Amino acid sequence: MKRLAVLTSGGDCSGMNATIRAVVRAGLANNIEVVGIQKGYQGVLDRNYQLLTTKSVSGKLQLGGTFLQSARCREMLTEPGQRLAAENLQGLGIEGLVVIGGDGSHRGAQTLRQRGIPVIAIPASIDNDIPFTDMSLGVDTALNNIIHAVDCLKDTASSHDRTFVVETMGRNCGYLALAAAVASGAEYALVPELPFDIDQICTALRRRYQEGRDNSILMVAEGAGKAVEIADQIKDRIGFETRIMVLGHYQRGGSPSTFDRLLAARFGVAAVEALLAGESGKMLGLRCGSLVLTDLEETIAAGRKPLDPGLLKLSQTLGI
Repeated sequence: MKRLAVLTSGGDCSGMNATIRAVVRAGLANNIEVVGIQKGYQGVLDRNYQLLTTKSVSGKLQLGGTFLQSARCREMLTEPGQRLAAENLQGLGIEGLVVIGGDGSHRGAQTLRQRGIPVIAIPASIDNDIPFTDMSLGVDTALNNIIHAVDCLKDTASSHDRTFVVETMGRNCGYLALAAAVASGAEYALVPELPFDIDQICTALRRRYQEGRDNSILMVAEGAGKAVEIADQIKDRIGFETRIMVLGHYQRGGSPSTFDRLLAARFGVAAVEALLAGESGKMLGLRCGSLVLTDLEETIAAGRKPLDPGLLKLSQTLGI
């Protein structure tokens, strides 16, 4: 192998830059040129790329986001777009491709594999909903961001006898909200996977107040409801002073945690090693501390990873 490429696609997350760095260093260590594709699959179609060197990735490890940038690309959903992407990569002499992203990015990777491009995918999604991996890139940093915000919020909540409703990302998956509730000591976690009764929540909040516990934190995944609407319902039912905090894209950014930096290094080096070993059409995953390869056909067919039953049981035991 003389030349490989790396791209980031879909939503950004912390740890992507560290992964690119690892791919570049692993490639150069094996005397392979590494091409960085700008703006994901759109960059493949536009032939928007740059040769990456150790200087290119110097000082990038600790930065959030992706210096190669990312973009949605509807053309990759079409047969002509997929054909052009494969032709462009072949024209550039690309003998292996590393795709860093979520489910949609992996679907694009699979179409390229079917057109003869050797490809290895790396799971990157703060929702942690990609199957066949215990943790995806960026999840740990996003959780740390949430916990920092909630810890600060608890200070003011306790000072003013307030209930705060904190909205996290998670349109279809409540992992962030549930894990953050456990880690921050929140009273409730509302997630899209499970129904909830606002009247029961209000009754419990009133009981807490009568017991002398006069502040509360409710974590809400965006797919379970809007923070402002839930806060209004609580205020209307029991009259508590209620405030909201919508964390939004704050969760995606920031310097990657130590865990994400180490995971990024492992993913990046393993991706290059897998391509050199002749592997293709597979996703790297972290399973019980070890890196494993799973066929992209299998990961795509599995759909969204269900909410961790162990985490759910833990939250219930803790009274969340």
